[in-house]
Amino acid sequence: MFEKVKKNGTEQLGKTNRIVEGTSIIGDIVSKADFRLDGELIGNFTSQGKIVIGAKGSVKGEIICNNADIEGEFHGKIKVLEILNIKSTAQIHGEVAVGKLSIEPGADFTATCTMLAHSNQVIMLEDGKGTEE
Repeated sequence: MFEKVKKNGTEQLGKTNRIVEGTSIIGDIVSKADFRLDGELIGNFTSQGKIVIGAKGSVKGEIICNNADIEGEFHGKIKVLEILNIKSTAQIHGEVAVGKLSIEPGADFTATCTMLAHSNQVIMLEDGKGTEE
């Protein structure tokens, strides 16, 4: 009688995954929802949402996402299709490609930076890898 109608892409709204301080992950993370990292990731991260790297968080690897806030450390290659916010406590080393960039005074930004011509959405493929549309 009552059927649950699946909403395209909205089932992940308001949901955030979290890796807490003191946790280390070696490997790749693929997430459709937003993600907060206060621990350590050595590997790659792909998301259709937003990643927040907290002040105690660190990533060594590659990130592809729609939006990002970085307060902690990042070493590697990051592609943010919309807005990358770099907070004053952040340390960024590597390659950065963004739609829009915001850097607070005091941030350590030692990276090459490319501004993307237009913002696209990250599309998750069946194999769990991200691509852009």
